[in-house]
Amino acid sequence: MVFTSENFEAEVLKSDLPVLVDFYADWCGPCKMLSPSVEAMESVFEGKVKIGKLNVDDNSDIAEQYNVMSIPTLIFFKNGQPVETSVGMISKAALQAKLEALA
Repeated sequence: MVFTSENFEAEVLKSDLPVLVDFYADWCGPCKMLSPSVEAMESVFEGKVKIGKLNVDDNSDIAEQYNVMSIPTLIFFKNGQPVETSVGMISKAALQAKLEALA
């Protein structure tokens, strides 16, 4: 799923499910390296956790609101509130463990 400034409130803040937001940019090398792990989790956690990406260049207002200073940044939301933040690369196993704790 793609999150934007327009759908962020409805898709993330008002979601009945916990949400993982992957803050990224197209030019970011580490973001491209992390992307397959994030995408792999979509099928694992389908129906349990909503997973999506937010381009910080196109949606800088949201990135600023959550103090995203470097990317990739993963922010885990539950009940509309950020409950955990991970900055930089993270292993697929560590990502899965964080999502299991969130779900």
